[in-house]
Amino acid sequence: MYAEFGISDEIEKLASEVEEEVYNEYKKINNICEKNSIKVLNAFRYYNVSEMHFNSTSGYGYNDIGREVIEKIFAKVLGGEDSLVRTQFISGTHALTVALFGILRPNDIMLSINGKPYDTLDSVIGLQENPSSLKSFGIKYEQIDLIANKFDEEKIKKRISNGGVKLVAIQRSKGYEVRKSISLEQIEHIIKEIRTIDKNVIIMCDNCYGEFVDEKEPLELGADIIVGSLIKNLGGGIAPNGGYIAGKKELVELAGERLTSPGLGKEVGPTLGINKQILQGLFLSPQVVANSLKVAVFTSRMLEKLGYEVEPRFNEKRTDIVQTIKFKDPKKLINYCQGIQSGSPIDSNSIPEPWDMPGYTDKVIMAAGCFNNGSSIELSCDAPIREPYVAFQQGGLTYEYGKLGVLKAIENLRNVN
Repeated sequence: MYAEFGISDEIEKLASEVEEEVYNEYKKINNICEKNSIKVLNAFRYYNVSEMHFNSTSGYGYNDIGREVIEKIFAKVLGGEDSLVRTQFISGTHALTVALFGILRPNDIMLSINGKPYDTLDSVIGLQENPSSLKSFGIKYEQIDLIANKFDEEKIKKRISNGGVKLVAIQRSKGYEVRKSISLEQIEHIIKEIRTIDKNVIIMCDNCYGEFVDEKEPLELGADIIVGSLIKNLGGGIAPNGGYIAGKKELVELAGERLTSPGLGKEVGPTLGINKQILQGLFLSPQVVANSLKVAVFTSRMLEKLGYEVEPRFNEKRTDIVQTIKFKDPKKLINYCQGIQSGSPIDSNSIPEPWDMPGYTDKVIMAAGCFNNGSSIELSCDAPIREPYVAFQQGGLTYEYGKLGVLKAIENLRNVN
């Protein structure tokens, strides 16, 4: 059967060896999955979810009891006072934009403490000139770069001590940076250090790709607000779109008034038949995230044994579902991504090519044969075409399908002349 799928005996044998080597890592993932499953099921039971919560609203979306229970459940699961979970969010970038514009005011200072955020926020912040950016509204931006994949604690404490910072931004995942993602232990420590200096500064965490990877979320470690996408972890591959903002009630309300309008806020927003999918996606997400992590662990060990530099290594503790592979060669990078596409259930006959994608400064290749367009909880692989030519792989709705996609990519990689 592997031969029918285009997998050689050599690669099939290597895969079997790898699965034996990573068995203990899979057990650790299963343990976290069970704990997060208890957390989700308890929230469903606590709020007495029933079939009536699947009902839909249109128009203004007044009194949508399904939407209301969804936002209570997300808040409880994520450790927040309140949440905003809406299909009106187009992406994680959109949810982050709404949160930033909702909280910040002219002359406020936003401080990113892990260097430059993800590429798509360049125009939002004003790093790329844009008449609709935070900068154009007089909101100031500063950043402090990481040192050897760690927060520059002394510089951060000194800057906070000098005053004036309204919001501290932390991006948990690496984005398109060639560095380690930031662990929850690092986040918890730096939050405690910041709080010794300023108890009122708002700490916001971009939680994309990180939900349910560990037993806790950043809100439980002292963050004020977190943001994520429903076509990543918490959508479970079921939610067709959407995003969330969760945390302190007053901050969530500010974001709600920016998403809709002042005076309306969270009280409006039609769900258009999506409630059941959001609830079912969240219900399945602990298992789907676990599958994605297993695919990442498998990928890491397979590519390492084939001689590539990977991050994280298969037995390192993870804080997100992203696996990077450094190819140092654009042809190898492109071939690997094209292999992921050919091993996907949707558009497997398509051949992705690098292109000028909106929001990015470099050409980007994106392989994602997904049921939901752009979903990165489904097996996907993308990369900016720039040195050192690193692929960013994530997702896998089931371990078995994810493994097959990776094996197909490896076979395609071996075809590079």
